[in-house]
This record gives sequence, structure tokens and C-alpha cells, in this order.
Amino acid sequence: MLVMGRIWRWQDEEAEKFFAEARQLLLTHGVMAIPTETFYALAASPFEEEALHRLFALKSRAVHKPVLVLISHLGMLESLVTEVPEVAQQLMARFWPGPLTLILPARPQLPELLTGGTSRVGLRQPRHPLTCRLIAALGFPVTGTSANRAGQPPLTRAEEVAQEFGDEVPWVVDTGPCPGGPPSTIVDVTVRPPRLVRPGVIKIDQLTEVIAQITA
Repeated sequence: MLVMGRIWRWQDEEAEKFFAEARQLLLTHGVMAIPTETFYALAASPFEEEALHRLFALKSRAVHKPVLVLISHLGMLESLVTEVPEVAQQLMARFWPGPLTLILPARPQLPELLTGGTSRVGLRQPRHPLTCRLIAALGFPVTGTSANRAGQPPLTRAEEVAQEFGDEVPWVVDTGPCPGGPPSTIVDVTVRPPRLVRPGVIKIDQLTEVIAQITA
């Protein structure tokens, strides 16, 4: 019989206690599920090889596929990237927080599992206010890969995530259903002109309102 993961329904008066427990879980290589403005995501420390191995095993994910990272504020970029090109700054100013993932040059000390050996890392500041609050309280970024097994559709409800992963994901944060819909748009800004890697919520014509050129 599948053991359900523990669903933590958001209670503001219990938030600080929960933040402390969540931080301890992630610092000991655990994985938790958090809501975003699109789907549920699996959060782990992006700096810990053991946590990433656990994450990849949970998803049955191919090891060559990089994992995007969620940040709560721009100050977290310093621990993840070597530079933020001007075009990236323009896109961040317009679309962050929001469903736009930007691929930037990764710091060389980041785990290869995170970057897929590409020397680049995908980053996003989610629009979900409580998830940003959680990441800020943790004091470090978290992975933001969708909460689903490889090849399966992403999940929008806490109960679905708990049922799918059981006690392999001991915490599922419930703030109500995620909206679903298209995934985040992914743009690689390490190349010139920037390249649209994955279409999503933000359309190419919205991007070209901010930057002069983008290739598909």
C-alpha cells in the first residue's frame, strides 16, 4: 500500500516553524513538493549531489537533462551564475517574477547533474508569492523541475503529488490547486541572438517587445 506524503496546508501562523523544518529537510538531501504559478515542482538543494541524485531517481529522469532552479530574489543569482547579460536583465525586469525561465552561464562549481554538463543553468523567479516566501526563508535556491515521473503529465494538486510519490516526498505544500496550462517559457540568453528553447506561457511576440531579436 502506498504511503501518502504529508500534505502541509498553508497556515500563516505556523509558517516560521514550517520554514525551519523544510530547511532541515533540504539540508539533509531531502525533496519536497511546492506549488508554482503553473504546476507543482520538486524542490531540492541545487548544490548537493546527493539531493540531485535522489531527485533524478524520483522522476526516473535521464541524467543528461538539466534541472531548472527557482530563486526568490535577484540576490540569489550570484551563487548560481557567472554573469547576467544585459538582454537577460531586460527580460527579468519585464517578466520576473513570472513563468519565464532564462538559461544563463553557470558557476563552474555547480553539480554536473544540475547543468546536464552544459555549463549553463536555467533560472526562474516564480510568481507564486508563498513559494517565493518559502525560498527566501530557506536562504538558498531550490530546484524547480515539475513534480511528475518522466513521461507523465505535470501535476496541479497536492493530493495528486502525495499519491504519486508517497513517502519518497515527505512534504507537499498545499495552497490550493496550481493553475496548470502551458509551462514556463524557456529562453537561452547565453547565445546571440537569444534562442527560444521551449514555448510556454509567455509568447514570442511578448519577448520581442522587450528584446530586438530571438530565434526559435
